[in-house]
Amino acid sequence: MKPVRDRATTDLLARAAICVLFTLLSVNLLREFSRTGHVTGLLLLASEFTVVVLTVVRRRACLVDRSLFAGVVTAVSIAGPPLLRASTESGFVPDAATALISGLGLILVVAGKLTLGRSFGLVPANRGVVVAGPYAIVRHPIYSGYLITHAAFLLAHPSLWNVIVIAIADAALGLRALVEERLLGGDATYQSYCQRVSWHLVPGLF
Repeated sequence: MKPVRDRATTDLLARAAICVLFTLLSVNLLREFSRTGHVTGLLLLASEFTVVVLTVVRRRACLVDRSLFAGVVTAVSIAGPPLLRASTESGFVPDAATALISGLGLILVVAGKLTLGRSFGLVPANRGVVVAGPYAIVRHPIYSGYLITHAAFLLAHPSLWNVIVIAIADAALGLRALVEERLLGGDATYQSYCQRVSWHLVPGLF
């Protein structure tokens, strides 16, 4: 019974941490919006909000990677976006352009999460193999959408801090994708899926 209670406690703490990080991000980006009227940050906020919702309602996994490495790359990739900060410096391109880029990323994120539904999770796990929708193009379309929204935010708020945060968080995101694939590699359905879809995140690149 104790391991079950420990897992339940850990799961509860993880959900609470996600909510706290999202709250901190919300405060920063809403202040930036009230000051400038720029919407790029709000689109990033919308993307992160879907993480909160689906984390709360996700279904129990039948197989979970509880290794230290999986935990670290997951934690780093999740903690990165809430640490981003709206800067006072002018963006490299107009807000309308970064908002458009971020919007495209958000569409991909939402499409991927709607396709997953309650199969969405944070730590690498098998909650059922999904092969429809954007998953027919890349194996991790949600992560691809994250990369796009992060790039848009960086173009809108180019600071050394944001560059460092995004570089570390997105590197961890790529490793997280590979860890998930390693976990799912024993599933016959997933093996067949990988034969059809070879790209991890970016078609033609990775």
